Amino acid sequence: MTTHIGLIGGGNISQTHARAARAISGVEIAAIFGANADKVARLCREHGATPYHDFEAFLAHRPMDLVVIGSPSGLHATQGIAAARRGLHVLTEKPIDISTERADALIDAAARSRVKLGVIFQDRLKPDIRRLKHWLDSGVFGKPLFADARVKWFRPPEYYGNSKWRGTFALDGGGALINQGVHTVDLLLWLLGDVTRVQARTATALHKIEAEDTAVAVLEFASGALGILQATTAAYPGYPRRVEISGSEGTVILEHDRIIAADLRKNPPAGFAGAEADTNPSASSAVVSDVRGHQAVFEDFLGAIQDDRAPACDGREARRSLALIEAIYRAAKSSAKSASL
Repeated sequence: MTTHIGLIGGGNISQTHARAARAISGVEIAAIFGANADKVARLCREHGATPYHDFEAFLAHRPMDLVVIGSPSGLHATQGIAAARRGLHVLTEKPIDISTERADALIDAAARSRVKLGVIFQDRLKPDIRRLKHWLDSGVFGKPLFADARVKWFRPPEYYGNSKWRGTFALDGGGALINQGVHTVDLLLWLLGDVTRVQARTATALHKIEAEDTAVAVLEFASGALGILQATTAAYPGYPRRVEISGSEGTVILEHDRIIAADLRKNPPAGFAGAEADTNPSASSAVVSDVRGHQAVFEDFLGAIQDDRAPACDGREARRSLALIEAIYRAAKSSAKSASL
């Protein structure tokens, strides 16, 4: 049986979505909606889809089983709610939206319409990261004590200058933290559990944008573990994302999406360096050339529809990272030293 997908957005990430979807047997791109007529037309020619510049007409296209949202972050909930009300399953790029209020509205709409809602956090499906999750859950590292997460990336001036929405509060919801850092925020919550308290500072250190290009936060987890999170797009030339987690029985280091060290008091788990990392130059470029991570998310989401189960990251899971980011922004703005979730 063929699954027909509609894409919302005509930019770089929608090209990624199209390539990832078409790599899956039995999946076709049915229709594409976007504001840029030239980009949408080009995508449709490449992938055999019908172009739309009227959103309601796009939603009425049939056959179409689900939509994949790759529009600016501040449009995710509005477009997702409209699709859900048409009976279409919704898979959206991260973050789920730019406020928990909007996220809640989308989650509620999907539940009321009895459609699946998924959010693209591909880290949750990468082999080494899933292995790390298993180790932490099974107590290999003992009691979690401390986490150090660094997203020291670089984006050139034209990344923001050529965009009407990146780095704006209205459509991006912020800057480096909510856009680039959100994957690592989700990862920390998935691996280590809820955060109960934060302290933070943000700055617009390099780029000429409304929002921050640099953020630093101190996190207190419900487990008692502490963490430091750094996120920036101003660290030339850009360095691989790095997460170090120390527990009472040892330390693990994740670089990009690969475990590069697992140092334990006892025998370390076997085969920790066996997974192949993706080849995307994420630290220095927004271009996604290696679509395997997105393909895995799509395959999981299609399986969730078929098996009537939750996807790898559903709306409520995706809300957690957004809630923490909101708390970090509040803490950074407040004259108080911390903000509670």
